[in-house]
Amino acid sequence: MTEAFEISGVPSEGGVLIVVDHASSHVPDDIDLGISPQYQQDHIAYDPGIAPIARLMTEHGGYLAILSTASRLIVDLNRYPDEAAVIVECSDGVEIPGNHLSAEGRQARLDRFFTPYHNRVAALIADLKPVLVASLHSFSPTLRSKPEMQRPWDMGIMYNQHQTAPRLALQFLGEEDGLIIGDQLPYSGKDLNATMNRQCEAIGQPYIGVEVRQDLIREEAGQRRFADILLRSCDKIRTALA
Repeated sequence: MTEAFEISGVPSEGGVLIVVDHASSHVPDDIDLGISPQYQQDHIAYDPGIAPIARLMTEHGGYLAILSTASRLIVDLNRYPDEAAVIVECSDGVEIPGNHLSAEGRQARLDRFFTPYHNRVAALIADLKPVLVASLHSFSPTLRSKPEMQRPWDMGIMYNQHQTAPRLALQFLGEEDGLIIGDQLPYSGKDLNATMNRQCEAIGQPYIGVEVRQDLIREEAGQRRFADILLRSCDKIRTALA
């Protein structure tokens, strides 16, 4: 584990690489965000439930994961480095005073957390040549700032231009009993896909973006259920792509 990322699983060529941009709610001791402690365990700080799913998946051969080790309130790894929201000043109605930084302060955050993480993702893809990259996230069923917006899907599949693997994912997940699957929901991968755009779209690397609803995976039983679902689907996609 480093300050920016941790690796779970055993590296192997031609497998599945899992990328978890918002795995951790950790805020380093030397950074004061100026927010109530309750928000450090809120969905604005990380993607609840998704890191355990990634780790469960890497208990199986052919699966390796890279997970962030700092809160998305420190730096949002699924943004572009020159985007204002890479260090967010307000999230779902919560002001983040400690993120009102100078240009030098912003660059220091990027150098400390963003760049090492993305460099390692790129190196893993180059070295391991995975058949599939799975970018895992979780989403809140409701937002404080938009309480009228309901997100009833169990899982969503995101993508941008490269659609072969996502179409397979939608097909295979559709075979799972009782799952409500969103195609480009709860939002579109054409709008919010920075990590996969940079790391996969740019080089033609097959990938899927996955969003799982947070209230379904806060407990171990739900995490194991969705880890198993994703393993089955990723194994089928890997076979279809080979």
